[in-house]
Amino acid sequence: MTTTASAVRFSDRLPAPVRDETAQVSRLLGELQGRVDWSAVFATGTPWVDAVRRQPAPFWAMESVLREYPISSAEGLALMRLAEALLRVPDTETALALTADQLGRADFSGHAADGQAHPMLSGLASQAIHLSKKLLPEDGDAPNGGGLLQRLGAKTVVAATVRAIQLLGRQFVLGQSIGEALTRADANRRANQPGAALIRHSFDMLGEGARTDADALHYGRAYADAIRAIASKGRPARPEDGDGISIKLSALDARYEPAQFATVAERLMPRLLDLVNAAAAANINLTIDAEESERLELSLVVLDLLAAHVAATFPQWQGLGLAVQAYQTRAPEVIDEVTAIARRHGLRFMVRLVKGAYWDGEIKRAQELGLAGYPVWTDKRHTDLSYLACAQRLLAAPEIYPQFATHNAGTIAAILEMAKAHGTPFELQRLHGMGEGIYREVMRRPDAPPLRIYAPVGEHRDLLAYLVRRLLENGANSSFVHQLADEAVTPQMLLASPLRAPSRSVLPMPLQLFGAARANSKGVDLAAERERLPLLASLAVPMPAAPNDASVQGAAAAMDALHAAQRGWNATPLTERCAVLLRAADALERRTSEFAGLLAQEGGKTLGDAVAEIREAVDFCRYYAEQAAARLAPQTLPGPTGERNELRLHGRGVFVCISPWNFPLAIFAGQVVAALVAGNTVAAKPAEQTPRVAQRFVELLLEAGLPRAALALVCGPGETVGAALVAHRRCAGVCFTGSTQVAKAINRTLAQSDGPIVPLIAETGGLNAMLVDSSALPEQVVDAVVQSAFRSAGQRCSALRLLCLHESVADKVLEMVAGAMAELVCGDPANAAQSWAVDVGPVIDAEAHAGLSRHIARLEREARLIARTPLPERLAGTHIAPVAFELKSIGELREELFGPVLHVVRWRGAVDALVDEVNALGYGLTLGVHTRIDDRAVRIAERARVGNVYVNRNMIGAVVGVQPFGGEGLSGTGPKAGGPHYLYRFCGEQTVTVNTAAAGGNATLLAGGLN
Repeated sequence: MTTTASAVRFSDRLPAPVRDETAQVSRLLGELQGRVDWSAVFATGTPWVDAVRRQPAPFWAMESVLREYPISSAEGLALMRLAEALLRVPDTETALALTADQLGRADFSGHAADGQAHPMLSGLASQAIHLSKKLLPEDGDAPNGGGLLQRLGAKTVVAATVRAIQLLGRQFVLGQSIGEALTRADANRRANQPGAALIRHSFDMLGEGARTDADALHYGRAYADAIRAIASKGRPARPEDGDGISIKLSALDARYEPAQFATVAERLMPRLLDLVNAAAAANINLTIDAEESERLELSLVVLDLLAAHVAATFPQWQGLGLAVQAYQTRAPEVIDEVTAIARRHGLRFMVRLVKGAYWDGEIKRAQELGLAGYPVWTDKRHTDLSYLACAQRLLAAPEIYPQFATHNAGTIAAILEMAKAHGTPFELQRLHGMGEGIYREVMRRPDAPPLRIYAPVGEHRDLLAYLVRRLLENGANSSFVHQLADEAVTPQMLLASPLRAPSRSVLPMPLQLFGAARANSKGVDLAAERERLPLLASLAVPMPAAPNDASVQGAAAAMDALHAAQRGWNATPLTERCAVLLRAADALERRTSEFAGLLAQEGGKTLGDAVAEIREAVDFCRYYAEQAAARLAPQTLPGPTGERNELRLHGRGVFVCISPWNFPLAIFAGQVVAALVAGNTVAAKPAEQTPRVAQRFVELLLEAGLPRAALALVCGPGETVGAALVAHRRCAGVCFTGSTQVAKAINRTLAQSDGPIVPLIAETGGLNAMLVDSSALPEQVVDAVVQSAFRSAGQRCSALRLLCLHESVADKVLEMVAGAMAELVCGDPANAAQSWAVDVGPVIDAEAHAGLSRHIARLEREARLIARTPLPERLAGTHIAPVAFELKSIGELREELFGPVLHVVRWRGAVDALVDEVNALGYGLTLGVHTRIDDRAVRIAERARVGNVYVNRNMIGAVVGVQPFGGEGLSGTGPKAGGPHYLYRFCGEQTVTVNTAAAGGNATLLAGGLN
């Protein structure tokens, strides 16, 4: 099968991912006008609610768990955290610490009260948990004392807790193997329950999305085995009549991303076609599960390619399906597009309509990317409304067999009412272990449609992420399942019509994330072709000529001129200085494409890194303008009557700002605008490798109204031009980002000066470590490691250099890291044909390449090679392939380096000793921590001597005003860039005291104190 990246494009037919929510809600309300009689819906759903509350679900069912331990409570949160992590912990010490840490945060002693649904089971469970808290060590780390009895008791309780979580998980996973799942499914059908003959299943093989190709092949085999097992039960007359399978495309290919369509076409499609062929031959249904919004168009491309194949090879098969998420604002148009694909190929699709499972992640992604809005509805009632609009489309489309997946009694009743006008065959769906009470009542109806149970299958260690996601979604205060368990919520409230929901968004838009203080910088959604194409076009624009290097004499002349202009610039009203920064921010934001092209060509930036850097520069401009307005204006200080005291801040003089090549726009801009807004004039020396980016930003500042005399771009070698600027008698301060060695040289020069004491703001490098214990989620760790160590070709100050893995999980994590490294794409970001797909670009120049090559050669002799990313031969002269080595000890890491080289050590024992070893390296910039033991994370952060600590995430990409950035020790002087203390370092201070009573007495006091 031949596929190309341009084979199918949906961008022109689907609307933009982000649209005005208010307008879209109004449109949906118009579509549904007169289509749904909500009084009939209420009349249908109320008896179901009453019946479920009279006869609650079994103790371990979702409704009962939520009634007993709501997720909003400390007890519910503790159980959720234990369920997420405990089963994967291989060593006893960490299991003890995790259990003590989580159970110690809650009080289970009051959960055996009379009147609860299952007082005996509830009481026993609560007493066991309460007892375990007494037996477990109080310290959040491994137990070191308390006697043999305590330790034996603690282990016993942990074992019991593990077993309890396994039992809980069993309620939400149908079987640990497909054979076990099929056996339990048959037993469920044979049970005496309403509508048992109408029950089918859709089996889903549990697991996180693949991080490695080995993972993808494993999941592919699991899917293939499941299809064979289902087929062995007999061939159904129609696909909808029997059990089927759901597959996740991100599990079949580790790079299931829009940017990697070539890989998807070459590697995923053959695997997928094998599964489709097997399902079609057995006449069973195969549904492609939903993914995150940025993969939506890719999934539609894949569906279209599959449809073409099915039409040519199995034209009579009607079992190909797709899950559509109603919480996406484009869901109705997706239904239209899926219908059009089916019609074009002469097929019928099965479409599972779900509300959606990644809402919180979609919200965070939009905020982090600085999108204009959200790709999902911000109000659950809007999702319910969208669901009904999508249902109307599905019921009206003869090319679709609708499958309505929901646990909401109101939505189910509305579907039954809407279906009366169409006569379209359809089915309902629920998750295994959830919604049992409501569907028990629904299936009592004589006209009940078939019910399909979405049934996860997998080992207990694979269920964790799935289980916690289900707990969070259904335990949220706004969820129907949560409210069903709360009898204080009346049926009128529970079954309220979404047709009466307010149309406005309930969340601030991503660009208003920081409220009235400042606008969030506007980003680019590279997954949206409309936004991506202008950036790719910019790569074809030739770079401007580089500015000429200054001579030592020219640098001195620039310093004298800046000194002469400083008094006038400092006298410029603070409001106008701030306004220059704000105008520059707006202008830079408008020219994102232009600067992205320049960063890719001159700095070797990938498109994603270029956009992020432009946004950081915009944020610096706005943040420092906001901070200056709030902090640099004159302040009246308290004092005795008859006296006025005022604190004034002013520029120090001429500031020398020396910036590096790794962030040639963001760091250059941040240094310069901070110094300028404080009232200084600035001599800005960019890195020799990236002068064009600096020159373009200086031009932008001048266009924004900055007086030309206030800023001089002084290019040239650091050892001559840079040294001359620092040593000049007019230098009133230095802001430097670069190597520790150069920072020390600058410090010595300033200290030896005979003139005034000159401040130095230095942000230097680091040997940044990430500490991982055995409670961490391996998939999350691998994502964080690969991003932190290899994004930007490892050329970030904050990049991960030293990965410390607990010995009990080291082998597994390193195997996954090696597999993930094999998936990275090295390439030229400045080449428009490949730019979007590039993960790792070149190192900055030949000198950096040579230094890194020497370091790697030494490691090849002295350390154990873990993995090396394949490097196309054409890139050998400009790229360093991402590589990882295992060291015997932390002490073997002897030098700071800038590049995609990861060092790994294993650790055991007390984590405090490990933190001390990292501190002993002398650097203190960033530290990553991966653990589910909250007390341990707190202790590590308190003990570590670093500027930025990141827990359970990557350790790069600090956001201005959110994660102020900077280190200590060998990593810098502070204050932190992008933080509330930064501007003060650029200022001189003056206090003016005026005796207001000097002219004859205190008139103000006398006027108020005499009769």
